[in-house]
Amino acid sequence: MSDRPSVLFVCVHNAGRSQMAAGFLTALAGDRVDVLSAGSMPGHQVNPVAVEAMAEVGIDIAGEQPKKLTDDAVIASDVVITMGCGDECPYFPGKRYEDWVLEDPAGQGIDAVRPIRDEIKVRIEALIASLESADAR
Repeated sequence: MSDRPSVLFVCVHNAGRSQMAAGFLTALAGDRVDVLSAGSMPGHQVNPVAVEAMAEVGIDIAGEQPKKLTDDAVIASDVVITMGCGDECPYFPGKRYEDWVLEDPAGQGIDAVRPIRDEIKVRIEALIASLESADAR
């Protein structure tokens, strides 16, 4: 098991919000954090508009694939961040949970997805700071 904190991002289809969040955390934290993402009902592909929005800020998520949420993924994570999956997300005591209320980019154009992307980046930067301050203790 790694000494690095592990963060799991969960949304319904694992095609937009959770993929953008995982992309930002991977890009901004590098190898200091283990990053996972999954969906309660994974889609067939990552939302192409989310891929485009992330490419605009230099992050390539085009090669990612939606993954099915498993209990093992939750158990392996220190932090579980949910994004609209409601009761579909399993709960395990002792994990740090956050629910990020973000608009779903599904079916939206690039002009609507950019602000969602930008909000995710702000939240990721705050998450990294909180993980680093927890490490310092």
